[in-house]
Amino acid sequence: MNDILNFIDQGIQLYNDYIGGYLILFLLIPTGIWFAFRLKFLNITKIPHAIRVVAGKYDTEENAGDVNHFKALTTALSATVGTGNIVGVAMAVYLGGPGAVFWIWVTGFLGMILKYSEVTLAQKYRRFNSDGSVSGGPMYYMEDGLKHKLGKGARVLALIFAFATILCSLGTGNMAQSNSMSDALLTTYHVPVWITGLITTGLILLIIIGGVKRIGEVTARLVPFMAVIYVTATLIVIVAEWNRLPAAFGAIFEGAFTGTAATGGFLGSTVIMTMIWGVRRGLFSNEAGQGSAPIAHAAAKTKYPADEGVVSLLEPFIDTIVICTITALMIIVTDTWQEGNKGVGMTVDAMNKGLHIFGVDGMGGYIISFGLLLFAFSTIISWSYYGSRAAIFLFGEKSVKPYLYVYSLFVFFGAVWGLDIVWHFVDMVITFMTIPNLIALLLLSSVVVKETNLYFSEMAKLDKKKNRP
Repeated sequence: MNDILNFIDQGIQLYNDYIGGYLILFLLIPTGIWFAFRLKFLNITKIPHAIRVVAGKYDTEENAGDVNHFKALTTALSATVGTGNIVGVAMAVYLGGPGAVFWIWVTGFLGMILKYSEVTLAQKYRRFNSDGSVSGGPMYYMEDGLKHKLGKGARVLALIFAFATILCSLGTGNMAQSNSMSDALLTTYHVPVWITGLITTGLILLIIIGGVKRIGEVTARLVPFMAVIYVTATLIVIVAEWNRLPAAFGAIFEGAFTGTAATGGFLGSTVIMTMIWGVRRGLFSNEAGQGSAPIAHAAAKTKYPADEGVVSLLEPFIDTIVICTITALMIIVTDTWQEGNKGVGMTVDAMNKGLHIFGVDGMGGYIISFGLLLFAFSTIISWSYYGSRAAIFLFGEKSVKPYLYVYSLFVFFGAVWGLDIVWHFVDMVITFMTIPNLIALLLLSSVVVKETNLYFSEMAKLDKKKNRP
């Protein structure tokens, strides 16, 4: 069995190293730049408006959908704020050096505009099921939005994306999360991985059978709580090492364009390796351009497609610009990135070293484990919804429960399989979703612009009527 897994792993690595990594790098960033200019950098100018929308300032009873803006945001955030912020950032710095953080920022900044675009399209082309629930996402705007341009090719592209979404739900949103959970519990509490797998599988199955409304209720409570706990602990470490922040930022900007020489336990990296790992882990963290979050946002109650698109702007900002940054800074200012550890172990070491000056030895492992459990658990819950929508698209509504049982089984597989093969699989299947989605976004860019102009024209009238600035 191990020989078979090793053979599969080698094939996956060849694809990631020579095909997938370069395709993502040279398609994601240019597409983000294209939309940033076409939409006049609304990922910066419309943040205050997005906050007002999430707060319910524009809600009306006529808005159709399953959940409100806040629950749609937290459902999508719970799928993006996860192991990518704790383990993924550490892996990026381990493999690409501090300079990888700069490219994580670039991915996050451009991700804001990409997520706006894909969510707007998901709202415009969503469908209502026989039970009144909503199905939406890239597979629907590919099939319905591109049929006049691509003909039967639109259906083919949609089928490829939907199948890739199921694969990605088993990898990105499932095995990577349960693997990190079991690794953290084994490291900190010496809990056998199979026990973590069994318990997690059972809990996940109980929750996900309830559907998106229950997911929204659970994540609306989990996400703010887990974010506050993790961010607070990480900031304490950074503030304690504030005098090292200038050097940390210097290493990030210098390494972004020069690479990083090997020092201590660090492997060293070239500029292209730094870029690839920054973009990979930035994409894994915020999923902007991947096409996953639009599936959750399609269920939001709203009249205008761009209304929910504006809400989604906040996700990459919160997830990547804020949470990934503080994780990276904690790792860099404590010098743990040079000590040869990787994954969750690096993040745990960083927090342990940072909290040591307060006389709290070993607390970092407990904080990281607790935070990782909440981050990963909520991500698994939300990705089950993404995969179920893809299953409906491919096989019909009756396929949802069988898919959820298979999905729960992969929670166990992820918990007991090795770290490297799980993450290699994740890197591969992300490209299967992202590449067709970015192609569809480019082909439908004029629709995004039209919906944007319509929405902000209507909002300007409404603000004027209510005397809002």
